[in-house]
Amino acid sequence: MANQSPLVKTWHKFKNLPFGNWLFTKAVCFKAPYFGSMKPYVLDLREGHCSAVVKNRRSVHNHIGTIHAIAQCNLAELCAGVMVDATVPVKTHRWIPKGMTVQYLAKVDTDVTAIAEIDLPRQWIDKEDLVVPVKLYNTRNELVFTADITMYITEKK
Repeated sequence: MANQSPLVKTWHKFKNLPFGNWLFTKAVCFKAPYFGSMKPYVLDLREGHCSAVVKNRRSVHNHIGTIHAIAQCNLAELCAGVMVDATVPVKTHRWIPKGMTVQYLAKVDTDVTAIAEIDLPRQWIDKEDLVVPVKLYNTRNELVFTADITMYITEKK
């Protein structure tokens, strides 16, 4: 546990508390307030993996009553960012989102769950483009959206 990122350590402290996932998610949204607009809920976090859900409610709808495309992008970026922050060695490296390519595969008419995962272990290098795949599923377990989010990883000088 000594090599875990501060974010993963925080996750482990919160997840065992009553409403721990909710409290952790609130802390993430306090750090990056824009994400709070979709009211996400982090389900799981570990090195190389993050999953979160957004409820199907009016505040995230588009004009046809399904979850808005940009809400899907926001959920994907939240999962990718939290996962990368929990995975990149914070003492030696830092990261920032650089780009995103998405595919909308179906209308999202239910709650939606995002999963961001990368293969581990891996070597961290300077000036690296890390492509993080993110998949979104509806409650029928149908793949409704994919994203490849490029994170720019650099060494701290």
